[in-house]
Amino acid sequence: MPNSRLLLPAFALTLNALIWGTSWWPFRQLHGQGLHPLWTTVFVYLLAVAVIAVARPRAFGQVVRAPALWVLVFASGLTNAAFNWGVVIGDVVRVVLLFYLMPLWTVLLARWLLNEPLTRAAALRVTLALAGAAIVLWPEGRPLGWDALPVPRALPDWLGLVGGFSFALNNVMLRRESARAGEARAMAMFLGGVLVAGTLATVLAANTQLPWPVALAPPWIVAAVALAALFLLSNFALQFGAARLPANVTAVVMLSEVVFASVSAVLVGGERLTLPLLIGGGLIVAAAVLAAQTKDS
Repeated sequence: MPNSRLLLPAFALTLNALIWGTSWWPFRQLHGQGLHPLWTTVFVYLLAVAVIAVARPRAFGQVVRAPALWVLVFASGLTNAAFNWGVVIGDVVRVVLLFYLMPLWTVLLARWLLNEPLTRAAALRVTLALAGAAIVLWPEGRPLGWDALPVPRALPDWLGLVGGFSFALNNVMLRRESARAGEARAMAMFLGGVLVAGTLATVLAANTQLPWPVALAPPWIVAAVALAALFLLSNFALQFGAARLPANVTAVVMLSEVVFASVSAVLVGGERLTLPLLIGGGLIVAAAVLAAQTKDS
């Protein structure tokens, strides 16, 4: 395939990574206006569902009639709820790196759902990912001991890990259901954002763990519409690029999200990149690159 024919799909995937890597900023701005990221996810994805329903009226029925797509609904919904919430209340780079522990979860889920073998290459990826996670999670300045165990200690860490696991499940299910129409898969993913985030937000709000949505106001309505448009564009770009590039190339290009998130968090969010974060992040990214270059990944 001539290189010129690869440029547009590669650009589409990079655009997808750019949108997701910088999405933390508008979510934080809306959170500052009193709209919790879970409610933002509900409103943004509800708009996206409405657009797909109008443009592809049969998409919703295709999801309802396919039980396997409801696993995708759950996985995608949990991914978006956890990621959007985590990057708003936590350290963006840290949450994104924990989110990208996908090689670890993908190995386990692919074994369970796709009956893929556990190879030495897969074991190496798991080892690298676990080592990277341990370094990222290691408490700074703590001596060796039980208090220094590299385990999640705050809600953003848990959200990053849960989001990464559900994203791995999302990707495995997309591979398993690749023969289904693109609009049905897109509907399932956006519908999941509405249902899962909406359920979590309602339960937590009913128990006074987070506020109910603020009153309708032009600034956040405009922002929600803009975000919905960007996420629809992102989904289209992902499906366009992934359908035209080898899977290993797609996976490597999508890792640019880590770069976009890190650079934007430092330049705009005032965050700093510590040495443990760089070393642990490097190991996690290395595991993802190995997964992309391995046929059994």
